[in-house]
Amino acid sequence: MTWIEDPAFTADEPFGPQTLPYGVLPTGIAVRVGDQALPLRPIADHFGRLADLVSASSLNPLLAAGRTAWSELRARLTELVTASSAPRGATLVPLDGAVLPFDVADYVDFYSSRNHAENVGRIFRPDGEPLLPNWTHIPIGYHGRAGTVVVSGTPIVRPHGQRRTSDGPVFGPTGRLDIEAEVGFVCGGPVASRLTPSQAVDHVFGVALVNDWSARDVQAWEYQPLGPFLGKSFATSVSAWVTPLEAFAVARVTPPPLGNDVLPYLVEERPWGLDIRLEVEWNGDLVSKPPFRAMSWTFAQQLAHLSANGATVRPGDLIASGTVSGPARDERGSFLELSWGGREPVRVAGEERTFLEDGDTVRITATAPGEHGSLVGLAEVVGTITPADV
Repeated sequence: MTWIEDPAFTADEPFGPQTLPYGVLPTGIAVRVGDQALPLRPIADHFGRLADLVSASSLNPLLAAGRTAWSELRARLTELVTASSAPRGATLVPLDGAVLPFDVADYVDFYSSRNHAENVGRIFRPDGEPLLPNWTHIPIGYHGRAGTVVVSGTPIVRPHGQRRTSDGPVFGPTGRLDIEAEVGFVCGGPVASRLTPSQAVDHVFGVALVNDWSARDVQAWEYQPLGPFLGKSFATSVSAWVTPLEAFAVARVTPPPLGNDVLPYLVEERPWGLDIRLEVEWNGDLVSKPPFRAMSWTFAQQLAHLSANGATVRPGDLIASGTVSGPARDERGSFLELSWGGREPVRVAGEERTFLEDGDTVRITATAPGEHGSLVGLAEVVGTITPADV
């Protein structure tokens, strides 16, 4: 029994009481309940010492509060939304208007899918080994641009960049605009460094889907020897709603073996692989179902490696997994892989396609198993391509 009359607010649906993701509306912090949102500021007096955190205009104060506060707030929210009567001051509102829910401090993108890494290696380096020798020993990543992380629904302007042609390099709009379906981890807790994988878990508030838009022709020309730059930094989309890490307790799995031992600072007492199942839609057609459980490196290992040299993990840091890809063609999380570098077109809405055209829309969704057979949802991340600026 619950006072919330929404058919999407049940354990059989992704955004029932087992999920309770946080977002920010123009009026402040809210929690998603089914296909509606419950603003928390009007009911702040029901949260005791946490009242100031739920009354803030972004999630950043909550992120900084740490694991004890996160667990206490989630437990109290569960009580309130599953009660038979609404708490005083509670109203449900549409999900429309959600903004970027936290101020992004730093953004780091990893490269943790062996299937993706080998596919890209075969496409970009057909005459070499697809997997570079360091890949099975360290979580490979790069520092992205926090200032161009945008909330789901933000239009994506086709970027300019330098790319190679048979007549030499030219500058202009990318002709190979792509996606990367990823899972992001939103960090919180006290500023810290030199984390072990076990300690790293207490610095992850929640999980959100990420689309790391990529200009493949720009990337191919610029990425050697220092890696991604303008081909990645123009836009990264993130879900408007962040699902708490606690919701994924049942979804934990052991990642596939790397084939070698890792150094002690990367050893997990209990692995933090997650059985998250993504779906990628291109102009309304389902084109891929990437399995996150196939990722070789976990977020706990990524944070341990990121901070191993003394670099800090701060509230608001966004850590992305890298493209999620499985072994089958319909499990590839980028159109570079789906079209095999543009040589094997994909059928989309009755057309043969390789990379994104202006007007295209990409929607990524995901679910994970929850307690007692329930579904845990990750809010969609959507973007539509608009023409390059003149």
